[in-house]
Amino acid sequence: MQKHEILTEMHKGYLVAVIRGKNKEDAVEIAKQTFQGGIRSLEITFSTPGAEDAIAELVQTGDPQMIVGAGTVLDAETARIAIMKGARYVVSPHFSSDIATVCNRYAIPYLPGCASVTEIMQALESGADVIKLFPGSLLGPGFIKDVKGPIPHVELMPSGGVSIDNIDKWVANGAFAVGIGSALTKGVTNGDYSSVQQVARQFVEKLASVKAE
Repeated sequence: MQKHEILTEMHKGYLVAVIRGKNKEDAVEIAKQTFQGGIRSLEITFSTPGAEDAIAELVQTGDPQMIVGAGTVLDAETARIAIMKGARYVVSPHFSSDIATVCNRYAIPYLPGCASVTEIMQALESGADVIKLFPGSLLGPGFIKDVKGPIPHVELMPSGGVSIDNIDKWVANGAFAVGIGSALTKGVTNGDYSSVQQVARQFVEKLASVKAE
């Protein structure tokens, strides 16, 4: 899958699951349940011990509908490891020109975290096609509309602060996609991950109703 195809599929699916596991097995199980609930883009964060192995295991399932990426990538070395393990996109909480260089080298989408127009412009100039708005809970949906006024071509994806109750506002303000994190795993207890699939499905159904309006 080429770079533009990956971004097109992420935009089409719109929901990106941000998965922070206690270990590799935890992350893989959360990811699989999320996928079964209908969310195709799975961002495995490197704050998860064994994240690179979780990425590799999910990629090796061979499901073409699953779009596995790497999150919380703090440096170029980690970006390269993730890409070698099969990550189709790389997300960081900050903007790094070194990470951008590695991702551009391998034609992998890089979604850097930005919280100001200056950072957004630096990221665009480095070749980033989509900017992660972080923290989304602090910036709010209106930030997207404000930024798109002077920079209408920029594509923005909030991460943090996205819920079933406010997803309509992010859509209305023109978000490229939305990152969903802790909301997915709040109901996990004693190794029972079935709630993850249920929550994922609720997000998918809510998004469908919002887009149908």
